[in-house]
Amino acid sequence: MKLYFHPVSTASRPILLFCAESGIAYEPVVVDLMKGEHLQDAYKSKNPSALVPTIDDDGFVLSEASAILKYLADKHGSALYPKDLQKRARVNERMDWFNTQLYREYGYHLLYPQLFDHHKRPGDEAQRVTVEWGKEKTAHWLKVLDQQILGSNAYLCGSELTIADFFGAEILAAGDLVGCSFEAYPNVSRWMKSMRALPSWSKVHEATDGFANMLKDKPWVKVA
Repeated sequence: MKLYFHPVSTASRPILLFCAESGIAYEPVVVDLMKGEHLQDAYKSKNPSALVPTIDDDGFVLSEASAILKYLADKHGSALYPKDLQKRARVNERMDWFNTQLYREYGYHLLYPQLFDHHKRPGDEAQRVTVEWGKEKTAHWLKVLDQQILGSNAYLCGSELTIADFFGAEILAAGDLVGCSFEAYPNVSRWMKSMRALPSWSKVHEATDGFANMLKDKPWVKVA
């Protein structure tokens, strides 16, 4: 299996972390986003969205991090994606929640407009309003995550680690680039500490941590 990815990509890291923790072998193919390799026809023929990650499993090509996680977990019989219908539905629900609720505001309104030129809004006022909107709405969804989804649970779906935790934790970890902290959300902070303690976390985040270190002195708008 070939895995097309970039090590700083938020969507790539759940796959990298899951494979590392589960001992799943793959042929790594780094798609250099900075050089625009994802926009070239050779890659777009595999992923028309021109995004990472993508896998090519002996001719079966699949994109989207959530779908790839589920496919790999099923293929390798991972207990992290339970077979029980209701437990599996809960995992799916949590992953969809991160993708369609928190990530929309946190990633595309708060983080990325500050980090990447192609996400910046035209004009200073539009940029300011977008980022402030993202901060406000992110706070709302983090409160939901902290009090209603996690609560006293160890993980997103209860007492057991699942692929939803890999997916959700990596979305939140994108905030490392601007120095986000989750101290105001104690259950979120506790859960993230557990995820960061996974044996493979540090290795998977070497590139991201290096990038974050380069950006640490900038005046970011961030989650406290």
